[in-house]
Amino acid sequence: MQSGLAASYVNMTEDEAVELARMHFGIDGKPTRFATEKDDTFRIAPASGPRYVLKVANPTEDVAEIDFQIRVLEHVAARAPELPIPRVIPNREGKGHFAYHDRAGQQRQIRLMSFVEGQPLSEVVIDTKGREEIGRLSATLRLALADFSHPTETRVVPWDVKNLLTLAPILPEITDTAWRAKLESVLERFASIAPRLSRCRQQVLHNDFTRSNIVADPKLPTFISGIIDFGDTVRTAIAIDASTALLNQLPEKMEGEIFAHGRDLLRGYLRVADLTEEELALIPALIMSRLTTRILLSTAMANRVPSVAGYVLRNNHMTWGQIDWFLHRSMDQLGNELIDLAR
Repeated sequence: MQSGLAASYVNMTEDEAVELARMHFGIDGKPTRFATEKDDTFRIAPASGPRYVLKVANPTEDVAEIDFQIRVLEHVAARAPELPIPRVIPNREGKGHFAYHDRAGQQRQIRLMSFVEGQPLSEVVIDTKGREEIGRLSATLRLALADFSHPTETRVVPWDVKNLLTLAPILPEITDTAWRAKLESVLERFASIAPRLSRCRQQVLHNDFTRSNIVADPKLPTFISGIIDFGDTVRTAIAIDASTALLNQLPEKMEGEIFAHGRDLLRGYLRVADLTEEELALIPALIMSRLTTRILLSTAMANRVPSVAGYVLRNNHMTWGQIDWFLHRSMDQLGNELIDLAR
């Protein structure tokens, strides 16, 4: 479960990040620390010219998994150069990532990428055209990765919904017994669809197409300026990847036509790539499962690393309400609604 519940470590200081960027990449700039779940991430801003993202991995992070993420970015850049993703910046020796012994005595993996300018989608108002563009980009990214492979692609990522049942040991950490019972119901529902999901198409996918990982620039004709954070990329079901994108179009208050915005995203997606009727039918149950994954992992992470509690629990207030809404609905009926929307 390491990819979802990172071990505690000594954070790198801004001064050390600046020195690291200067020595290994020849870049001198002002550092800004980003809030993250399990590593040290800095924006490095030179006095002029483009800005960069310096990622300093958690000391326990698997080197092969970091290599996997780097190779994914390089592959997408080659297959679909028009996609607005971060570009890998090699160090002075031409390496996309390398080992570094930090001042705290920890062995860390270092990588530098271009900074995607804009605002997180969660901070801007988006219209129908923008939602269609999100769907188009998600589908384009999926097709760009269709022929990608890597020895680590089948790694176990807790945020990959197909692994939901492995999170059952976290349930006792949900101290409200009524809510814990609701999450147990979600796990039971997931167990009932797991055989169907295992027969669906799979490939390497972004697996975290959320508002926080889509960057917008209202000045651009396409509105969307970038797709970031490939940290949860893994070989998984196409339906799971699509469900995550649709989840992030749900209203905060589950009232009215909840898939109204999702319809726009789905329209853009289907102009580029297909979804089978079975994949569409499973999406509501997968959305509910992803919401449950969020609650379980964020609760466990907050308990283990209190310093990140505010960040990882920031969306839970609305997540509980969304889970409750889905539990009171028929997954088959909701799946048929999505199938109808796709026609």
